Amino acid sequence: MGKLLFAVSIMVIGLAGSALAHAVLVAAVPPVRGSVSGPEVVFRLQFNSRIDAARSTLKLVLPDTKILSLPMGPQPSPDSLTARSTDLKPGSYTLLWQVLATDGHITRGEVPFAVR
Repeated sequence: MGKLLFAVSIMVIGLAGSALAHAVLVAAVPPVRGSVSGPEVVFRLQFNSRIDAARSTLKLVLPDTKILSLPMGPQPSPDSLTARSTDLKPGSYTLLWQVLATDGHITRGEVPFAVR
């Protein structure tokens, strides 16, 4: 019985560690539900872990629902992504992100914001 309890405990600890391995967004520019001046907008996303920028993506949903892929800028640190977009008119936008943490886990999310 003791060995079974030990084995189950190890499995639970392992699963908890896996759940914590996903990259979580900790800071965004523009901020979630924030507003920025256009027409040029610089994006910066920071995560709680190292990410593989080469296998991560940023897309911008325009007010008319068209989706643009954003080319990545230089990676300022192992836990961050950058990009920029020009000619953004006033309106509501959503930055869609998908990142690959260096441990192999994929995380997705979005940052809604407005351009004024």
